[in-house]
Amino acid sequence: MKYFFSLCLIVFFLHPSCAQSTNPEQPAFIRDSLDTYIQKGLIDWNLPGLSVVIVKDGKVVWMKGYGVRDIETKKPVDENTLFMIASNTKLFTGSSLALLEKEGKISLDDPVTKYFPSYRLYDSNSTRLVTIRDMLSHHIGTKTFEGDFTFWNTSLSREEIMRRMRYLKPPFHFRQEFGYCNSCFLTAGQIIPIVTGESWEHFVQTHFLSPLGMDQTLVLSTGVENQPDVATPYTTSYSDRLNKVPYDNWNNLAPAASIVSNVNDLSHWLFMQLDSGRYQGKEIISWKALQKTRLANSWVNSVKSPRLPTHFVGYGLGLFMADYAGRQIYWHTGGAGGMVSNVCFVPEAHLGIAILTNNDNQQFFEELRYQILDAYLGVPYINRSQEELPNFKTRASAEIKEINDWKARVQSSAPELPLSAYAGVYTNRLYGKIRISGEKDQLIIHYDTKPDLSATLEYMDHGEWLLTYNNILYGIFKVKFDISGTRVQSLTTPQNPFVEYDPYVFSKVQ
Repeated sequence: MKYFFSLCLIVFFLHPSCAQSTNPEQPAFIRDSLDTYIQKGLIDWNLPGLSVVIVKDGKVVWMKGYGVRDIETKKPVDENTLFMIASNTKLFTGSSLALLEKEGKISLDDPVTKYFPSYRLYDSNSTRLVTIRDMLSHHIGTKTFEGDFTFWNTSLSREEIMRRMRYLKPPFHFRQEFGYCNSCFLTAGQIIPIVTGESWEHFVQTHFLSPLGMDQTLVLSTGVENQPDVATPYTTSYSDRLNKVPYDNWNNLAPAASIVSNVNDLSHWLFMQLDSGRYQGKEIISWKALQKTRLANSWVNSVKSPRLPTHFVGYGLGLFMADYAGRQIYWHTGGAGGMVSNVCFVPEAHLGIAILTNNDNQQFFEELRYQILDAYLGVPYINRSQEELPNFKTRASAEIKEINDWKARVQSSAPELPLSAYAGVYTNRLYGKIRISGEKDQLIIHYDTKPDLSATLEYMDHGEWLLTYNNILYGIFKVKFDISGTRVQSLTTPQNPFVEYDPYVFSKVQ
């Protein structure tokens, strides 16, 4: 899933207006080593571009762009380069609902059916009990990312996504397990227009983005590709090179993931978080409402980390929280196709960090965050990037070898049935329909609600086929039809775990 080639042509770029720390009071790593650490990280992790901002004690102490936003044009990343921040959108939604509770318009403990009487989850007890707080806390019993292949980058409306949530069969008990749920955040966000008369996107714009002066930030992903200073999304998943992938359209899941921003604007968001809800002396959100976002509603983990100074991880309203070297830290990551990000703040240290990148298949964006936290919080130096890189490369090499072995098995031998026997309409209760057609010596899968997505099936041997999505982000896999006699019964198709962990079973209906 992760492989590399040398980015010898990567350009380091520092915009003249960017801030760089020369303050001798800053940690030595930040002052003397951060530049070279990041530049080496870009090459080691096959990362075209990255931007980072560090705010400390009410000031921007580091704000720079590194590398390029596009490997063909070589245009450099700067502090104003836009990236999709994906799930870092969630805290804007959680903050919006906490604000509405403070204004007396909702209670976070209101049942969802108070606002959507026809809303249903898989079982009646969960339907009756589920609250806004549950939706924002990822504990309705579903698995992490469950349903996302159906909901992500599809033509489904927000209302239809909410309707189909009744088909998400939870493997865990309600409120007992943490299962990260994007459609839950959509549902919570859709309560905003009911109680305010404003769309989610208008509410976030008028209550947060505009007052914070986040003037370059887009609340929806529409037209992101046309922005003059925007990063191009790339992946190294299932390949030994960088591959450009399409920009995601998160608008139908907007409260979970649609915001597009840059480190310049995100510094304003961090200042507000570190000043108890105020920005430039003006209250954006009351401390009481802001604090609600930081109270743990779900426990994610209570086992000491083997490599980080962390013992406990919880989740509030769109925000992870943990202890880190004796301080309480808050953060969220964001993953869109071709881009991953991290936004983190430590109120006790008056410290905030945002990191935006344009390769979704790397861990450097996380290792860099830990490295910066270590420097400011007094953790003895360990090169976290180099510590994790060998394992990453080993996994990548093993995956590429497996894919190459599958490709070598694609041959002229015929499957056990004629291609016409496999062609037809298949359905999955959650997803809906796919259509398989025979073309020359292969099969093509067409996805009804994903008009830009298709996949080829090439026969290998022993009843196994090589499935290759036209968008490499979704993956390359070995699959097998379920056949009874001379009749095809079903096809089980996996996808990149970045999208959803569990495969889908599509039953043939005609």
